[in-house]
Amino acid sequence: MRHITGFIHTAALWKNKQFDLQQFEMPSFAIEKFTPQPIPTNLRLGHQIEYIFKQLLDHSENYNVLAHNIQVKKGKDTIGELDFIIEGIRFRESVKKLLHIELSYKFYIIDPSISEPIHRLMGPNRKDMFFTKMEKTREKQLPLIYSKEGQEALQSIDISTENIEQQVVFCAQLFIPYKQKTPNIRPLNTECIVGFWITFDAFSTNDFQDHTYYIPQKYEWLHTPHQMATYRSLYETLLDINMSHLNQRSPMVWIKKSDTLFEKCFVVWW
Repeated sequence: MRHITGFIHTAALWKNKQFDLQQFEMPSFAIEKFTPQPIPTNLRLGHQIEYIFKQLLDHSENYNVLAHNIQVKKGKDTIGELDFIIEGIRFRESVKKLLHIELSYKFYIIDPSISEPIHRLMGPNRKDMFFTKMEKTREKQLPLIYSKEGQEALQSIDISTENIEQQVVFCAQLFIPYKQKTPNIRPLNTECIVGFWITFDAFSTNDFQDHTYYIPQKYEWLHTPHQMATYRSLYETLLDINMSHLNQRSPMVWIKKSDTLFEKCFVVWW
C-alpha cells in the first residue's frame, strides 16, 4: 500500500496545461475500499509505477483501461511505446471519450546555478533532465500515435485514433539544495518539493551526527519515510553512501530525527 499512497500523494509538476501538454486530472478514490495487487519489486521503478497507475484506473468508476504498453513497430524493430489508452465517461453528457496518456514519474534535484528555471530539474546523478523528457514526450511520444506505425498498432487492437484526446501524467518528487531557500521553478509546481540534496562532505558534518538513517531500495523511493525501516548510525550510513558514490550513484537517504519526524534527501556523488 505504501507504493499506492506514495503515488497518490505526489503532486503533478504543473496544473492544467503547460508546454502544450494537458495534465491528466487523477480521479478521486475510495482508498479504504481499494485492495492493491502485488507489484513485483524486481521490475524497474518506471514499470512499477505503470502498474500502480493502471490499478488506480481499474479501481476508478470513471475510466476503463483499453490498452497499455502498446509496442509500436516498424518491421521487426520497436520504434516506440504508447503508455495508456483509456476510455472515460463524461458524467453530464454521458459521452464516452478516449484518452491517450503518457506517464512520467521522476525524482529531480533542483540546481539553482542554472539560469532558466525549467532547466534546473535533473536526476540526482545529473542526468535525466526534465526539459529533455518533456520535449521528447511532446515532440516524439505523443505524435507517434498518428504515425502510420502507431495507427497500425492501435488498429490491430481495434482502437481508432479518430477524436482521441492526448494528455500526460507528469508527477515528480523534487529536492532543493540543503539550507537554501526554494529556487524559482515557475511555471512548475513547488508542491512537488519533498526534501533536499546535499554533498557527501556537508552530510559528514556534526549537523547530522545525532540522527539515524536508512538508505531505501529504489522501489521504496515513492514511500513516505516511516518507523518500520532499519535505521543506522551516520558512520555506517556514510560507508554505504561512499560505496554508491564510487559507482557514481547518488543514493536517497531517509533521516530519522525522532519517532515522528523524518526527512528525505539525496546525497550526491558529484
